[in-house]
Amino acid sequence: MPDQHLQDCRILVVEDTYFIADDIGAALRRAGAVVVGPAPSREAALALLASETIDAAVLDVNLQGETAYRLADQLLARRTPFVFATGYGRAFIPEAYGAISLWEKPFDPRALVGALPALIAEARAGG
Repeated sequence: MPDQHLQDCRILVVEDTYFIADDIGAALRRAGAVVVGPAPSREAALALLASETIDAAVLDVNLQGETAYRLADQLLARRTPFVFATGYGRAFIPEAYGAISLWEKPFDPRALVGALPALIAEARAGG
């Protein structure tokens, strides 16, 4: 049964590794979310962000040799919650993103998806 907290939530998935994007997308769909993407590049993600309604996002930091920080900045400006899902540790993430939840690969996509309802609820409450 889908998690009612993610029912119809639109989650942008930004990941350039097909199998990881597929696993995250499958876990999101099982939780009732609508997957936006997945976007395999920063430019594809920016295009989706400009054209789609997004409730939250899952961002890989390194996208085909480019960072996702420009996208992260836009999400922060829009007050759209997101997490980093990356192979990089906290030491490699700029201090400006220190408050952003970091999921280090490999991780269980179901656990990541399980953390999203609280993140979305906090953002909706103005947190």
